[in-house]
Amino acid sequence: MSRNATTMAAPAGAVTVKKKWMREVVTFLMVFGPGIIVMEADNDAGAVATYVQAGAQYGLHLLWVLALLLPVTYLVQEMVVRLGIATGQGHAAMIYKRFGKWWGHFSLIDLQLVNFLTLVTEFAAIALALGKLGIPPAWGVPAAAIGLLLLVLTGSYLRWERIVVCLCLVDMAWLFIAWRTGPGAGQALGHAVAPTLPPGGLTSDLVYLIIAIVGTTIAPWQLFFQQSCVADKRLRFSDLKFARLDTLVGAVFTIIVAGSMMVAGSAAFTHGIPFEDPAQLAMDLAGIAGEGVRYAILLLMINAAILGATTISLSSAWAYGEVKGWPHSLHKKVKDAPGFYGAYALFVGLAAALVLIPGAPLQVIILSVQVLAGIMLPSAIVFLQLLLSDKELMGEELVNKPWNNVANWTIIVVFFGLSLILAAQVLLPEIFTS
Repeated sequence: MSRNATTMAAPAGAVTVKKKWMREVVTFLMVFGPGIIVMEADNDAGAVATYVQAGAQYGLHLLWVLALLLPVTYLVQEMVVRLGIATGQGHAAMIYKRFGKWWGHFSLIDLQLVNFLTLVTEFAAIALALGKLGIPPAWGVPAAAIGLLLLVLTGSYLRWERIVVCLCLVDMAWLFIAWRTGPGAGQALGHAVAPTLPPGGLTSDLVYLIIAIVGTTIAPWQLFFQQSCVADKRLRFSDLKFARLDTLVGAVFTIIVAGSMMVAGSAAFTHGIPFEDPAQLAMDLAGIAGEGVRYAILLLMINAAILGATTISLSSAWAYGEVKGWPHSLHKKVKDAPGFYGAYALFVGLAAALVLIPGAPLQVIILSVQVLAGIMLPSAIVFLQLLLSDKELMGEELVNKPWNNVANWTIIVVFFGLSLILAAQVLLPEIFTS
């Protein structure tokens, strides 16, 4: 029965909402969740490392890249919302059904590869942050893995969603850190709206970092995660307006938080502090902004890693369950969906174990994974674009409009162009030297 049905009598003890604006607010709060989670969870450990490094190396000069990515992030994820509501199924399932087994397995292997490597970076960040807090990673990383398992083994989608939304809102603390360490809102806004290149111009390192920013701001796993999340939450056509608003709120919130991370990193640029990784930067900023900032950055790194790890692992488990035909829902108990929960536990456990290998170059791994995600994103968006243009699948109301197609193919071409630039950078690095 739809939540909008009004012909049946309200259950005993139910509260009747009579005013239209209050019904709108209540409905939005019921729909709210997948949009802000998929957006803010993408400000994961790799994002923290990438945005902070961008600020540390180039000050505020790359804030305009984030500003340009705001409408792109919304347009891409809005398509995912429409597809999830129109089909009631996850992204992997739709690729498998509409394009066949070969392409279905191709997209699944791509997803699992990038997801697993990204999951490794989440635990790498946890290890870095715990080390600076004086907690041995050999204890803290397994504890984080156990916490991630407990987070989903509740058999309740809504319980998981409420906890994760609260973790998303914790990231507002980045605004405070930016205020404490940065040059001021006016200067940051100026760099966000007026594109500039840093001193030294276009270099190999700058191109690499810009592609990493794109790769971490819009990642392939987001397409799979939000569509499966919409399907698992059982959103319907009447929820589309509020699901779009949820996604827009998430996009704006995420870009503001990402910009705050870059502003915080710019303190290293301003004070001439060599950048190693965000955890070390937190230690270095303690003498400038106080011990509170040090602890805040380290704890926010862990929070970002937890957010990223649970959503990325779920996107993998949902996709694998969809392709295999297994029960795959957070509404189900472990005994009713053993393959789904088993896949989640396997991804988490293996990534945590790899991070504990001594001597792993954690910051290099983190940044490289963001670049890999940027390279693989265009092919994922092509599948999404083709599905959204299928009138038989989407229906007259939800199928892409002509302006959607123009915008989406433009995004795809730009992303493919960035991938080619990265390939040229690797093969012919001298063309990017000043």
